[in-house]
Amino acid sequence: MTATESLPVTMGRRLYFQLGITLIVLAAAGWMLAAHRATLDNGTDRLAAADGEWLALACVAAVATWVCAAVAQQGAVIERLPRGRLVAAQFAAGAANHLLPAGAGATVVNLRFLTRCGLSTRRSATALAVKAAVGGIVRCALGVALLVASPGTVRLSARVPHALVLLPAAAAAVALVVAVSGRLRREVRRAFADVRDVHRSRARACALWGGSVAFALLHAAVVVAMVHAIGLGLPASRVVMAYLVASGAAALLPTPGGLGSLDAALALALTAAGAPGPAAVSTVLGYRLLTGWLPMAPGLLVLALLARRSAL
Repeated sequence: MTATESLPVTMGRRLYFQLGITLIVLAAAGWMLAAHRATLDNGTDRLAAADGEWLALACVAAVATWVCAAVAQQGAVIERLPRGRLVAAQFAAGAANHLLPAGAGATVVNLRFLTRCGLSTRRSATALAVKAAVGGIVRCALGVALLVASPGTVRLSARVPHALVLLPAAAAAVALVVAVSGRLRREVRRAFADVRDVHRSRARACALWGGSVAFALLHAAVVVAMVHAIGLGLPASRVVMAYLVASGAAALLPTPGGLGSLDAALALALTAAGAPGPAAVSTVLGYRLLTGWLPMAPGLLVLALLARRSAL
């Protein structure tokens, strides 16, 4: 079997693996919902009586996340992209991301959009990888900055310093694998060349990093607004930290749009931050409604429209 023939087999196995993980997570989430039905009902009732002004603010923050995603995507490439279609593509990618596991929906939509804009497949994939890497770095940096600015936000256990020792070891292992593989070395050199080209332009670098920071903070702002909407008096620093920790933990499970994994992680993080169970459930439901469920149908319509106009 040649490398070309084995590629569909490998992709098929990976898809089945991700699908299996998704089904396991969804089954576990369903079991948890059934076991805590009273808490879910209480949280739903509390959300129905939420403050309208805070809900409106949460809606504005949710809509702004798509604009920030478009700004970050523009910053990851040198070529100028059509602004209107770029924002529409991010909106459509958000809807597609809730249909396929591990962010594959958003990746496919953005990859197709960039190639339609004239970029090669390799450069398009590199731009998406750069954007994703910057997004991860930004979330970690925001978490560290929040801990420095508000030391009482999270009580670090004695095990945390020992766990941090694993980070350099993991980085060294990745560097060793890249050094041994000639193909990986070439790909990494090309990726770094693209990153250097992007950062030679101050405007592009500011768009990439600024858009990524704003994207993460606006998602956290949706959660903060939902917390205030239901009348929960949690400090904003704790809520932002809870979101950063939950979103990082949910990225480890390849479920569509973090379905089940992000919900459980965010509810647990809010509970650990001091929120009662029903209030945490209300916050998660509100966040999910504004960032995922309500935009789903219009996002799919935009996706179909972009495909019909050959923008994807």
